[in-house]
Amino acid sequence: MKILVTGANGQLGYDVCRRLAAIGYTAERDYRGIDIADLDITDEGAVHEYLQAYRPDAVIHCAAYTAVDRAEGERDTCMRVNAYGTKYLAEAAAEIGARFLYISTDYVFDGEKKGEYLPEDGVCPVSVYGESKELGEQFVRAATAQHYIVRISWVFGAHGNNFVKTMLRLSETRDTLSVVCDQIGSPTYTADLAVLLCNVIGTQHYGTYHATNTGTCSWYEFACEIFRQAGRAVKVVPVTTQEYLRMVPQQARRPKNSVMNQKKLAENGFDFLPDWKDALKRFLAEL
Repeated sequence: MKILVTGANGQLGYDVCRRLAAIGYTAERDYRGIDIADLDITDEGAVHEYLQAYRPDAVIHCAAYTAVDRAEGERDTCMRVNAYGTKYLAEAAAEIGARFLYISTDYVFDGEKKGEYLPEDGVCPVSVYGESKELGEQFVRAATAQHYIVRISWVFGAHGNNFVKTMLRLSETRDTLSVVCDQIGSPTYTADLAVLLCNVIGTQHYGTYHATNTGTCSWYEFACEIFRQAGRAVKVVPVTTQEYLRMVPQQARRPKNSVMNQKKLAENGFDFLPDWKDALKRFLAEL
């Protein structure tokens, strides 16, 4: 199987390529990781031409516009990348009979549900970023039956910026930090997620999945665990979202509940990702 990975310079795409190499795939012959310098996914003609030339058997689409707050003022750019770039890739993949795996997000939900979100729950994004990813989902479903939509949340990895790195950086100059305590979810380590994605793409178990490391926490609890494991003496002060917004204004609204049910993984024979605290331990060791 020949696989094309988009967003190869991002957190997840980087680890997907690294995982493919680790399980015996040879670069160029068996897989190719590309980023914006290689292909502008918002150029429909270029996308179709590129896939026709490389002719992968599968596409793992990790490329995305992820500046959640900036997206509120850059709606057109966000939509072009996350929605229409995805559309062009999915349609081009369908033309050559390639499987298509699209990375989506907890932001397709409004976060108001009591309890875990199921893959089949209705979506209701409350930000431009969430809208763009949800529209991308619609385009994928319309373009090809050979699709996997994998919703993830709270991503952290060695190759890129994330909450863990931000906390560690801030702890170098501050001994007290205020962190939101009323938003809950599941952290997702890209190295663990990459293992799952490489397993999924080799099957015909198509459909919509939720995939995060197991266990849940608030951002406050996440921060406390980061400092505990890293051995940093930082006082973490729990604050509500409204209290935090008075201190640090944000343009985009975040889901308060990002906990997603992963039953579909087990139903199709896939292993759950390890506990998020174990993932954090391995990530810190990797750093």
